[in-house]
Amino acid sequence: MSFSTILSAAIAGLRVEFVRVEADVSNGLPVFHMVGYLSSEVKEAGERVRTAIKNSGFDYPAKRTVINLSPATLRKKGASFDLPIAVSILASLGQISPEKIEKCLIIGELSLDGQVRKVPGILPIAMEALENGITCCIVPKENEREGRLVKGMAVIGVENLCDAVEFLQEMKGEKAGEKSETGTMEDHADDVISDFSEIKGQENVKRAAEIAVAGGHNLLMIGPPGSGKSMTAKCIAGILPPPDIRESIEITKIYSVMGLLNEDRPLIRTRPFREVHHTATRAALIGGGGIPQPGEISLAHGGVLFLDELSEFRKSVLEVLRQPLEERKIQISRTHGNYAFPAGFMLVAAMNPCPCGYYPDMEKCTCTPVQIQNYLSRISHPFLDRIDLCVEASRIRYDDLMGEHDAESSAVIRERVCRAREIQNERYKGTDILINARLKAEDLKHYCVLGKRENNLMERAFTVMGLTARGYHRILRTARTIADMDGETNIREKHLREALGYRMVDRKYWG
Repeated sequence: MSFSTILSAAIAGLRVEFVRVEADVSNGLPVFHMVGYLSSEVKEAGERVRTAIKNSGFDYPAKRTVINLSPATLRKKGASFDLPIAVSILASLGQISPEKIEKCLIIGELSLDGQVRKVPGILPIAMEALENGITCCIVPKENEREGRLVKGMAVIGVENLCDAVEFLQEMKGEKAGEKSETGTMEDHADDVISDFSEIKGQENVKRAAEIAVAGGHNLLMIGPPGSGKSMTAKCIAGILPPPDIRESIEITKIYSVMGLLNEDRPLIRTRPFREVHHTATRAALIGGGGIPQPGEISLAHGGVLFLDELSEFRKSVLEVLRQPLEERKIQISRTHGNYAFPAGFMLVAAMNPCPCGYYPDMEKCTCTPVQIQNYLSRISHPFLDRIDLCVEASRIRYDDLMGEHDAESSAVIRERVCRAREIQNERYKGTDILINARLKAEDLKHYCVLGKRENNLMERAFTVMGLTARGYHRILRTARTIADMDGETNIREKHLREALGYRMVDRKYWG
């Protein structure tokens, strides 16, 4: 037989596209020709594959070889087609039975000596393959544990081309079944460097951080240098509640596509905390490229995106956050298709109130009113309207710094956060709502019912503070979280007053 075909796959954004690797080896001039809308790294596979086959000890006669990667309308990139191309050639030469390769999806990069190297995106590929009736995948050995997270899928890790050929020649269902049974979801937690017990004073900031995490709300901290804003943000990673299995898989899929998984601990069991430098570009945040890949926003999905020195970011970069903060997804359009990336993150930001950092302390502030105005104007009102809690971090007093009072640890705060999340899980059971921050406007009428006194308070606040509809809804969501932390079924006046207090700080600086 001179023709063979093998199923492989490609990642387009976060979407899995199946690719048929077709090989035709026939008599003629000894050329190696590849077609199928290929990027340069895929075209280079010809040299890698031919050399790997020979160095692995297989007979590769001088014949005309044509490789087609179908569908031809899909742009192929990366080196993950090396292994299926090599196997399809060997099948065309009669060294592997065609019936056996029809049952497997194969993916992997080859080195010149025939070693199989790891590739990104194995987890989403294995999940999509299982949904389409494929029950066996041959992947690089380094990706095996990642692939075996998919229950019901026999994932065979191979170290070299010879291993892949040997398995295909002796394929047995019992062997494949054994492989899938050993797939386990191990629980690992990364060590947290910063703890809330290390922060002296700043009780109002720590309270705001706890509320923000309990309900998944966006948080902005404003204060002078050295007041503990950045440290508070980093401590937030220690009070994030653990994701469930479904969320872990969703987060792991994103990191798999980006090639950021630990091969020894592939399943991510802690929520991501992504810190972005203020020199980041728009593409770095939302993703991009010819075939778009996820950016920092999607890498923070299910966790926290921390923007330190918020006012130092370019205004155009901050403005691209507005839509993801509202819709919790990113849409990127290209001439050859549209790509959707998840963006269910919690935004935590920190900034100074002016260029020198000491406004409104006029004894220390050296900035002119124009400089302060220009500095604060880098943050637009539509962006601020998407912040649920804005809190002022004051200068740390000496008494707080040297006091013997022990501050609460992150573990204690995390227990309260988890209890609040459990209340939300019970309340929203059977809906697509996970946390209070994701309540839609139409849901507020049912889950955030106000009494007469509470309604009168919000009516006055709406007029006096000049709230927008979006700002009003965010106050209700925050109050709902504060009530949950108090164990209250209904939102009380005290909960609303505290929630309103977190919207007064931005009025102090931005008017």
